[in-house]
Amino acid sequence: MKYIALVFAFASFSIISAQTSIGNLFAAGVEDAERFADAYFMPATEATIYSMSNGWYNTADAKPLGGFEISFVGNITGFKNKDDKQAFNLDTADYENIQFADGSTSKLVSTALGDIEGVRILIEDESGLFSEEFELPSGLAGENINFVPTGFVQASVGLIKGMEVKARFLPKIATDDVKIGLFGAGLQYDFTKLLPADKILPVAISAVIGYTNLNGEYNFTDANLIAGDNQRIDANFKTWNFSAVVSTRKIPVINFYGGLGYITGTSETAFLGTYEANGPFFTSTVTDPFTLENDASGIAATLGTKIKLGFFRLNVDYNIAEFSTLTAGMHFGFR
Repeated sequence: MKYIALVFAFASFSIISAQTSIGNLFAAGVEDAERFADAYFMPATEATIYSMSNGWYNTADAKPLGGFEISFVGNITGFKNKDDKQAFNLDTADYENIQFADGSTSKLVSTALGDIEGVRILIEDESGLFSEEFELPSGLAGENINFVPTGFVQASVGLIKGMEVKARFLPKIATDDVKIGLFGAGLQYDFTKLLPADKILPVAISAVIGYTNLNGEYNFTDANLIAGDNQRIDANFKTWNFSAVVSTRKIPVINFYGGLGYITGTSETAFLGTYEANGPFFTSTVTDPFTLENDASGIAATLGTKIKLGFFRLNVDYNIAEFSTLTAGMHFGFR
């Protein structure tokens, strides 16, 4: 359950070996540990931003006053063919106290999405009296996971003519080590409802704005990676989706929709608690050592279809962006 929850919420935190290696890196100093963690986790936070931003619409035809829909939405954001997001170049010249065990000065190492194993680094003081060697972590691809999933429950209600409000949430999931929660709100406005010929037009055109917030906490104190207390990762993701949507609307059972939008989001990943390491570069206890801040944004295009069978509906769409996402939804409601 813990492993599934971590992948589900923020996949970059699901590989325990990553926590071990970052804990070891504290022996080289906080600055080196932070620099590596930032490069390692950044692509995973980007993929999570794109994943959780999707699923806001399945038609451009806004619901009438009192119409509602309850939805169960799942997103799968793939990165199998994104080699540039699965590795980064670690140049020892950029680090104060880290070198490769084989004497190299730079080489590609895995990100949290990648699959590069067997890369060993060495931490050594000038006198040679202290040295520590360990292997850098691989990533999700090393576990045969090539996607970042997100999911939530979403509700939509029609208000005044052409206006529809939306809300999404993931009920709080909590285990001994993991806590996850998600919420969001959105607005859709159907411009075709303003036209006199609205009742006979074969298509609808809407604007959609959606905001999503995901919070997660992973407590790894009990893993005994490095001496200390209350060691945990707190992550907060905030995303916006601005889209123009067009869809067919008069076909009885199946309709089609497409959208062009802009996705933008930020993430804050805080390494909290106290950490102790015995080494020449880190000899005292450090509290709340660092917070990683990342952002992602870009244009996204969506194509999808929706099947309606009475009060039951299904939809599937594909979103083409920096990290492309497959979305599927199951919906219940009436217009």
